[in-house]
Amino acid sequence: MVAPTLDAARAKDFVETLFEAHAIPTITEYIAIPNKSQAFDPRWAENGHMDRAVSLIAEWCLAHGPDGLSVEVVRLPGRTPLICMELAATATGADTVLLYGHLDKQPEMVGWAEGLGPWTPVRRGDELFGRGGADDGYAAFASVAALRLLREQGVAHHRAVVLIEAGEESGSPDLAAYVEHLADRIGTPSLVICLDSGCGNYDQLWCTTSLRGMLHCDLVVETLREGVHSGDASGVVPSTFRVARALLSRVEDEATGAIRLSALHSPIPEERAAQARLAADTLGDAVFDKFPWHGGTQPMASDRAELVLNRTWRPTLSVTGAEGLPALRDAGNVLRPKTALRLSLRLPPTCDATLAKQALVDALTRDPPCGATVTVHSGDGAGGWNAPETAAWLAASLDAASHTYFGAGAMGMGEGGSIPFIGMLGRRFPAAQFVITGVLGPRSNAHGPNEFLHIPTAKKLTCCVAQVLADHAAR
Repeated sequence: MVAPTLDAARAKDFVETLFEAHAIPTITEYIAIPNKSQAFDPRWAENGHMDRAVSLIAEWCLAHGPDGLSVEVVRLPGRTPLICMELAATATGADTVLLYGHLDKQPEMVGWAEGLGPWTPVRRGDELFGRGGADDGYAAFASVAALRLLREQGVAHHRAVVLIEAGEESGSPDLAAYVEHLADRIGTPSLVICLDSGCGNYDQLWCTTSLRGMLHCDLVVETLREGVHSGDASGVVPSTFRVARALLSRVEDEATGAIRLSALHSPIPEERAAQARLAADTLGDAVFDKFPWHGGTQPMASDRAELVLNRTWRPTLSVTGAEGLPALRDAGNVLRPKTALRLSLRLPPTCDATLAKQALVDALTRDPPCGATVTVHSGDGAGGWNAPETAAWLAASLDAASHTYFGAGAMGMGEGGSIPFIGMLGRRFPAAQFVITGVLGPRSNAHGPNEFLHIPTAKKLTCCVAQVLADHAAR
């Protein structure tokens, strides 16, 4: 007998037990593996950490998934591995749902608090610290747990395909090849669920409505063949730092942080602006006080809704690295021959990344000050993503699930980061509905020091995913 929907109380108990007894201990083991993404560990294959993580997660899914779940580690030559799981439908119809997560990690980063470290899992109450637990190791466990929950209660669901890749933190360079390779097995999903995003708080279900795109490049300024005494040359030879500063001012207003290049902007849809206002009202000062501010530093705007739009729909520039600048202890009175800066630009979700890249390179290289040698080494660029209109059944399902398992209604908000493959999947499956969500909430600090998984949110999110899958089959 197929149950019409989930029993919420039983669902909470089941997920609580599964996570505490089995999932959390294995996620703890996973955190201890330094399986950095291929961009940060070019010798990932020889080092073997990625294979260890893949094996650990695949074995857990096979052991604790529902009966009938197939688990395969797929390997294409020269590419990171991918875990592909399939579960046959119990509902009538030919629909498919695609669930996604990743298991590769960002590098260590400095600044971890005493007793914590990227590969040293530590649980403190509701928080499990260490690299990769929240971004995005929990996703495989949550996806499989949601499917098992449905089977345990006899609630109907459509065919499910779960993909757990190992290259997302490097921009998912291998995923398109795997999607093509597995095209017949994936089919044409009518629903895509991605568990690799953020949440504005831990009090309700948050769905990502847009993602910014990204450009990165290296700006190199050279004025000399070698360094010379600053007392002799300063005032005659232009400083490479000053030239670089002037070039950056062509791109960014240094007083406000606003990007000057029109090609890097896109109109903000009114629906997204309204969502930003609602999110700002809901979050209050949490829009900005979730960050570890130093001293008396203030946000870039006083209007909270404008801050939400700044991080989700407006372009921004960050200098994330530098070369040619010696450490302070080694900084003699020398006019340096070269300054190199790594530039990271976040782009609005609907901005054309190709046109933006052309405009950026032109602004930085055109007519350089004092005739300095200016080179721009262009890195990868990727466009963003703006969600299609949400179907009425899905909007109702998300809100009901959020009320049931979190105690408050669902919220929608754009995210400032990038998930490059979402745009690819959106183009490949234009008729699909998308649920982009995750556990990266206040202070969880993905990519930085003291990253943690908020365990209660992971459990509640698992229940919400199961409810959406049930409603997907019942619609």
